[in-house]
Amino acid sequence: MPQRTQSTKDRIISAAAELFYNEGIHAVSVDTIAEKAQVTKRGLYYHFRSKDDLIAAYLEKRDQPNLQAFQRWFADAEGDLPAKIQAIFRKLAKAAGQTGWKGCGFLRTSVELVQTPGHPAIIAGRRHKTKVEDWLCLIVGELHAPQEARKIAKQIVLLLDGAFAVVLLHRDPSYMESAGEAAVTLLRAATRH
Repeated sequence: MPQRTQSTKDRIISAAAELFYNEGIHAVSVDTIAEKAQVTKRGLYYHFRSKDDLIAAYLEKRDQPNLQAFQRWFADAEGDLPAKIQAIFRKLAKAAGQTGWKGCGFLRTSVELVQTPGHPAIIAGRRHKTKVEDWLCLIVGELHAPQEARKIAKQIVLLLDGAFAVVLLHRDPSYMESAGEAAVTLLRAATRH
């Protein structure tokens, strides 16, 4: 069976994703993306009205794979709910120790676009973070009332995103491990009440 080649649009998104993640969205020009994707600038604009739309497409492409990684790490982990949540932080700490790790693409993009809260990429990032929170609320909700589950899910998201920021700042994955320990403490304390 012949291998299916990547569509031009997918090739553009893949090129943009690599460049945006490694260099930042403001540092990368449309010309650079077009060159890496092996398309003309006009060809790029045929598929994307603007660089802003391409930035949003980059984040939308990351959405499901990132959430699915969290879900897989959780499902594969042994132990109770706190241990399984901690496993996510441990996997992230391991990833943060790899060469080329640049943190959370959603958060880094939101920092670069802080002056434009209605930007399509900010909206895509917000949707992703909401999906992560909703999933956490669902799994925490198996042990807690809905209102309490939502509160705990928000706290875990804060631990995740705070750890992303501090690990990136210090280049020290142990902060992700510490955030995982804090999540365990939070979940065990909530279970005792």
